[in-house]
Amino acid sequence: MTKLERIGADLKRAREKQAEWNQRVKDLENRYREEENGVIHSMVHAANLTPEQLAQIISLAAQGTVGVYPQQNTVSDYDKEETENKY
Repeated sequence: MTKLERIGADLKRAREKQAEWNQRVKDLENRYREEENGVIHSMVHAANLTPEQLAQIISLAAQGTVGVYPQQNTVSDYDKEETENKY
């Protein structure tokens, strides 16, 4: 076997391995995506969210306002009384 034939054989084996690894990467990506979707589904199910509520949460997350509630931004009557009594 000549040097060129050996290199050609190595190249053929390398291409076969590359095809195997490419397929393995695709399989792992699919398994990862399926598991990720399962985790998301479990979280939504556990929170008992409707599709509309989930859409609203995703919209708020895109705006960066998840966890901010209007009542947290307003001052209650009790807080107003305490502030007025301090002065």
